[in-house]
Amino acid sequence: MAGFALTGASTGEVAAQSTGLKLGTGSEGGGFVLYASAFVDAVKLANPKIGVRPVPTRGSVENVPLLEAGTIDIGLVFGEMAQELFNPKDGPPTRLKVITTAYSNAGMFVVRADSRYRTIKDLMGRPVIWNGRGSGLALQGRFVMEGLGLDPDKDFEAIYTDSLVEGPEMILEGRASALWGAGNRWPGFVKIASDARGARFITPDDEQITRIVDKYPFMRRISIPAGRYPGQSDALLTVGSWSYVLARPNLDEAVGYDLAAALHRAERLGSMFGGQIGESTAQNTLKALPRQDALHPGVERYFREAGLIR
Repeated sequence: MAGFALTGASTGEVAAQSTGLKLGTGSEGGGFVLYASAFVDAVKLANPKIGVRPVPTRGSVENVPLLEAGTIDIGLVFGEMAQELFNPKDGPPTRLKVITTAYSNAGMFVVRADSRYRTIKDLMGRPVIWNGRGSGLALQGRFVMEGLGLDPDKDFEAIYTDSLVEGPEMILEGRASALWGAGNRWPGFVKIASDARGARFITPDDEQITRIVDKYPFMRRISIPAGRYPGQSDALLTVGSWSYVLARPNLDEAVGYDLAAALHRAERLGSMFGGQIGESTAQNTLKALPRQDALHPGVERYFREAGLIR
């Protein structure tokens, strides 16, 4: 199957090479920027004929309208926001399509290790940072809290920031009690955990996790292995969802095919692309589709030809 990624230039490859696919990323201090860099490198090594150009954005909240307008070709979108797009309460589902899963977003709070906070209940009424208003992170925090019968704005002293780099600084300076975050070695968590005072992570307990996933079945239990963050000696169990690389409406089928082939080849190269892009596998993509018709037609064609789906 390795030949799929290295066949002669298709229509999609020619278009991508001549203009460069525009990839909507995220803002400084977020995981999307790190993932986008790994994504570009993986695609380039697997198939140099495909050009991908990162476009800095404010993350999901900006990537979605840019994709819908066709201003960018592909973009990173947080899982909870993708669920609302593909399974809206009112109206038809989005016309955007899934290229691949990005990574699982394990949501949790971080506090300074020298603080007294150890449970979600301890944080009620305290100043808690949910990141940007309307952001994917804030939306995930709302889903998790609502799964517990809580309201981020009413049951906490909610703080919304203009940039992702503000939250960690506020925690370290003692201007807020806790910060909600998620992702694979999320930079905000790394910054706080790397401080000499250390970090403590607060996650839902087993009973709370059950309540959350019962209310929102698209969320799942996620185990964070020990050592993911500095000073994290024990594994952590929490909840989260998948983030995605989504394509604009009507992205050429050949382009989707070429991207799927390149990502699958990168997946088979193994450890060279661990870390940030290690969860962008065909299996994860098929398991985590927000709805059955969400897959880009070019990706679906590649998966069928590669024997990944029937």
